Amino acid sequence: MIIKPELVKKVKSYFDLNIYETKVWLALLSKGISSAGEIAELSGVPRSRTYDVLESLEKQGFALAKIGKPVKYIAVKPEVVIEKLKSNIVKNADEKVKMLGEMKRTKEFTELEELHKTGFSPIKQSEMSGTLRGKLNVYSHIREMLENAEKEVIICMSAQELENKSRIFTGLFEKLKKAGINVKIALSGSEDEVKKISNKLKIKAEKIDINAKFFIADRKQIMFIVNNLGEEEELGIWLNSEFFSNSLAYLFDNAVRK
Repeated sequence: MIIKPELVKKVKSYFDLNIYETKVWLALLSKGISSAGEIAELSGVPRSRTYDVLESLEKQGFALAKIGKPVKYIAVKPEVVIEKLKSNIVKNADEKVKMLGEMKRTKEFTELEELHKTGFSPIKQSEMSGTLRGKLNVYSHIREMLENAEKEVIICMSAQELENKSRIFTGLFEKLKKAGINVKIALSGSEDEVKKISNKLKIKAEKIDINAKFFIADRKQIMFIVNNLGEEEELGIWLNSEFFSNSLAYLFDNAVRK
């Protein structure tokens, strides 16, 4: 049996298998049911390793061991494997989230907080800046920054991008309103787009003809988004500068009033 290298590469990546597991599973799929010796010959995996690999695949749900001698293995249908892996991932993720949530109540978490506080105490506010790469990291920081605002939040972006990220901002806007935070939003795009997203999120947004994306919290912190790197490669530039944030907020107010 000739297995295409590209298929091996893709299957290895999709199913998070090592190279031997991938070759053995593909060989087993091509036979349906087979002994370790036959699989070793078909896959090109050393016979001494094939037994361990088949046991590993059995534990992961890719194969079943048939009762009898010699021991033979049965390939599990790919669709069944995918559904089982999806369930396992969700279960593991839920357990991880629960564990991390419970960690906040531990002595170790208190020690981590103290270490962070100690490390940042001698640092000047003007030195607090940085870059964040990746959509998840960027928007997690934006959410934290805006949720911790005490008086005012300024948001400038396109109506289309706010529409695409409405899942993130819907709950955030509700929290800010309940906390009595003054929320100022300016969106680029057509009148219809701005009106549509304003109605959807129940916010008051001004139309602005500026192609920019930034977020300001209390005129002290600002996050710029460099949005020409692709959806997954978004780059955020964060500055904890009251002088700069206040200056940009002033320009924002003037632009919106025009």
